[in-house]
Amino acid sequence: MSSTISGRPAAGHPFPDIALETPEGGSVKASDFAGRKLVVFFYPKDNTPGCTTENLDFSALKGEFDAAGVALLGVSKDSAKKHQNFIAKHDLKAPLASDAEEGGLSDALGIWTEKQNYGRTYMGMVRTTYLIGPDGKIARVWDKVKVKDHAAQVLEAAKAL
Repeated sequence: MSSTISGRPAAGHPFPDIALETPEGGSVKASDFAGRKLVVFFYPKDNTPGCTTENLDFSALKGEFDAAGVALLGVSKDSAKKHQNFIAKHDLKAPLASDAEEGGLSDALGIWTEKQNYGRTYMGMVRTTYLIGPDGKIARVWDKVKVKDHAAQVLEAAKAL
């Protein structure tokens, strides 16, 4: 079993089973996908350039993820209502969920953290993707993701799992 990355769960660790709100007002958690491979990609904010590109890339490959038996879930701190607007505006196909609650999934994973930009300190999401095996354990972590070609790389890793 791998050790954690700066206190974060790493490959071999169970993925936390914390409920998130869906855009429709329901809830979703990792155990809902038990027995299937799951990709959970965390991104900072709806309707920003990098986050929009990442969501469009995963949406474009959704059919291939489905064919490989891999579920997708995009997560940010944005509200369910913001997610509804984001999905409609960009015709997104990859399902989204809101992790707006304090002490939620991104907190448990250690990816909602203090960031700095232009001398300003604030709390923000570290763009991170998790590939979770059918057993509910983390198979691979992509930390501080660069968006270009990321969705395709995740698809290849998911197919190989």
